[in-house]
Amino acid sequence: MAKSDQNRVLRLLPFFAGGLAGLLLLINRLTTVQLTESQARSDVVGVILSGVMILVGIIWQQVQPRPPESVTLSGQQGMEWAADLPDGVKTELAWASHLLLTNTVTKSLVVYYQGMVLLRRGILGAKAQVTPGKILQRVLETGKPVYLVDLKLYPGRVEFDYLPENTQGIICQPIGKEGVLILGANAPRSYTKQDENWIEGIADKLADTLSKNLDLSQANLS
Repeated sequence: MAKSDQNRVLRLLPFFAGGLAGLLLLINRLTTVQLTESQARSDVVGVILSGVMILVGIIWQQVQPRPPESVTLSGQQGMEWAADLPDGVKTELAWASHLLLTNTVTKSLVVYYQGMVLLRRGILGAKAQVTPGKILQRVLETGKPVYLVDLKLYPGRVEFDYLPENTQGIICQPIGKEGVLILGANAPRSYTKQDENWIEGIADKLADTLSKNLDLSQANLS
């Protein structure tokens, strides 16, 4: 049973327990020939407890966590490569981008390496060129990822004009010391810690492949 299903069953337990207890109290009252004062007091307490349990069950149903609200990103689905990429690099980028788009909440991604855009895939933004702003520069300089959980809360979002304009969340994951994997999601706060670990692993694999097979300072890429 999935964890979400288990949580749902647990939230329903007080509701059903209270209803069952109330039903048993009613059956006991109807089958009692002579009602004593002590039994009447016990019935009152039982009814109150049953009512409290039912109320708790109803409250638990109302406060269950809601998934982040997603939007449909503006733009067209597509895949664009830099010119003259080696076949081995293309294969690696295609594999990595496919995994990210199908196994995480990522809807749009950009691979930026040695000052060039190697790949755009998913929902494409209107602008193809990447001009590093303060956030991207910080990632390149520090080698540490940045996760913007809800893009509308960050003034620096304007630098990501190469992603769909209604992108909700962004991860900038370093690719070694010379590049960044930029991922856009269609819902805020939608990347989990497991997703972040998965993305880091893929970026490390890309860094190894690109450092061995690509030198844009000597290649004619556009």
